[in-house]
Amino acid sequence: MRLRTPDSPLTDGTVLLRPWTDADVPAVAEACRDPEIAHWIDDIPSPYTRADARAYVAACRRGWKDGSLWAFAVVDAASGELVGSCGVGWQDHIHGVAEIGYWVRAGDRRRGVATRAVRLASEWAFEQGGVQRLQLRADELNIASQRVAENAGFRREGVLRSARYSRRQHRRVDFVMFSRLAGEDGSAANTAP
Repeated sequence: MRLRTPDSPLTDGTVLLRPWTDADVPAVAEACRDPEIAHWIDDIPSPYTRADARAYVAACRRGWKDGSLWAFAVVDAASGELVGSCGVGWQDHIHGVAEIGYWVRAGDRRRGVATRAVRLASEWAFEQGGVQRLQLRADELNIASQRVAENAGFRREGVLRSARYSRRQHRRVDFVMFSRLAGEDGSAANTAP
């Protein structure tokens, strides 16, 4: 499904989600040089350059055009500074299944930024994108990312054993699979099985 970018940014008053622009390239390059992001997301080049950031922003913008990825820059609502990224991509368009992913720059972690962004993007994907099932995969060793899923109202379903090989970590990765369905409450109280 092709969607236009929202007419106005998505916000909860603390974070704001908006489409990516070329002006974001320097902030993306700086944020993604953080080894913690590269540690958990194998697809992020390391070392990370401005050219990588330009390619990332361009890919996010292409995703909006071709309908494959609804990618948002996550910014602090008060300062306007880039604090992270949150995107929803189709896994199975016919059956309404999509997956959400995110990263947050080092100085803004443990402030609820990722949880807020995931909630906003999830609600938008359900309401505007026709998504029926939204999945979130977190490395079994990435406890912080699992907490984001739980705090954003996703339910833990199980573990995808040996789902991928991490070339950086030199190990097979087990992913904890979380999901949230259209019509489910996005509050953390909704996480019980």
